Amino acid sequence: MNVHHMQEQRAAKIAEMKAAVNNPEAFDKLEGEVRALDKQIKQAATLAEFERQAEAQPDASQERELRNYSVAKALTEALNGKLSGVEAEMHAELSKGRESRGIMIPTSVLLETRDQTVGTPSAGGYTVATNLGGLIERLRPTLAVQGMGATVLSGLTGNLDLPRLLTGPTAYWVAEDGNTTESASTFDKVSMSPKTVSGEMQLSRRLMLQNAVALESVLRSDLGFVLAQALDKAAIAGTGASNQPTGILTAIAEDATAETAISDIAADLIAALEIDDVMGTGAFLTNATVMKAVRKVKEGGTNRVIPASEIFHQKPVNVSNNVPAVLTENPIIYGAWNNLVVGYWSGVDILLNPYHSDVASKGGVKLHAFLDADIAIRHAEAFAWKAI
Repeated sequence: MNVHHMQEQRAAKIAEMKAAVNNPEAFDKLEGEVRALDKQIKQAATLAEFERQAEAQPDASQERELRNYSVAKALTEALNGKLSGVEAEMHAELSKGRESRGIMIPTSVLLETRDQTVGTPSAGGYTVATNLGGLIERLRPTLAVQGMGATVLSGLTGNLDLPRLLTGPTAYWVAEDGNTTESASTFDKVSMSPKTVSGEMQLSRRLMLQNAVALESVLRSDLGFVLAQALDKAAIAGTGASNQPTGILTAIAEDATAETAISDIAADLIAALEIDDVMGTGAFLTNATVMKAVRKVKEGGTNRVIPASEIFHQKPVNVSNNVPAVLTENPIIYGAWNNLVVGYWSGVDILLNPYHSDVASKGGVKLHAFLDADIAIRHAEAFAWKAI
C-alpha cells in the first residue's frame, strides 16, 4: 500500500469520525485506526526516502565495471561505428528510455570547452612523448555538495515531484468524555525537471593517434571536471534564470543575524536550524577568503590562535571556491545537507562530430557533451547563510 492510498484511507476515516461524534465506541475505534495510519504513513515515507538514497549508490559490480571503462576506447569505437565491452554495456544502460544523439558515458566523466591539439604544447602537445609519465594536473576548486551528503537521485526519466509533509496532526487536551478537535496533515511538493549543461572540445587527429593514454587522463580528470563544477556551483548559487537550477543562496534569504564575530554568526546559523526543528548532523560550507579570516582569529590577552573547530562550534567545515562572493562579501552556509537533492536524468551524452567545419579538413573530431540534471531543496529551513 503506497503513501497516497494510505492518506486517502486516513481522510475517509476522519470523515467517518465526524459522523460518529455521538457514538463514543465507534469514535474511539476510528481514532485508533487513524493513529495507526499516521504511523504507517510516516514509516512508508521514511522507507521511500531510504530507497531513494539506496538507488543513488552504485553497486560493487558497477564500480568494478567503471574502473575498467575507457573513454578513449569508447570514442575511438564510436567513430568506427561500433562499441564493445563495458563501454557498450554502459551506453546501452544509460540510453534506456531516452534519446541519445551520440555515445552515453557515466556522469563521472564530463567535458569542458577546450581545444586539444598536439601542435600547440599547452593545448595537447605536452601529452605526446615517447615515454610519457603521469599527466600534471591543473589546480581545481573542490566539488562540495555531494561530498557533504546531498541526496543523489539517478536514472530519472520524467519530471519529478517530491511530496513534502508541511504540518502534522495537532494534539489537544480534553475533558473526561469530551470530544477532541479534528486536525489533519497538510502536504505540498518539491518539483524537479531536467536542465541541461553542456561543454565542447576539439581533438586533433594526431593527438588521438599518438597518445590514447594521455587522452584518457584528460577526458576523465581535466575535461570531466567542468560539468561537475557547473552543477556544484548551481547547487550553491544557481540563479534559477537562464536555464540554471536554483541554488541555496538564491532560494533562501540571508539570515538576519546582526552579529559580526564569525563564531557568533556560526552560532546563530546553527540556532536558525534548531529553532525550526531541523536536527541531526549539520555542516558548514564556505570559501577560502572566509577561512583566511578564520585562521587569524586570536584570543584576547593571550594572543592564542583559536582553532577553527572552536569558532564553528565543533561542526564540520568544508571549503570550496565554488561558493561565490555575494556582492563584496563571502557567505558562510550551514545546513543539513541531505535536504539538498541532486537529480540526474542522464549520463554524459557525447556527440562525436568529425564533420564540423573546424575539424573536417584536419582529420580531427569535435566533441559536444550534455548532462541533464536539476537541484531541489526539500526544506528551506534546513539551510541558513550569512555573508561577512
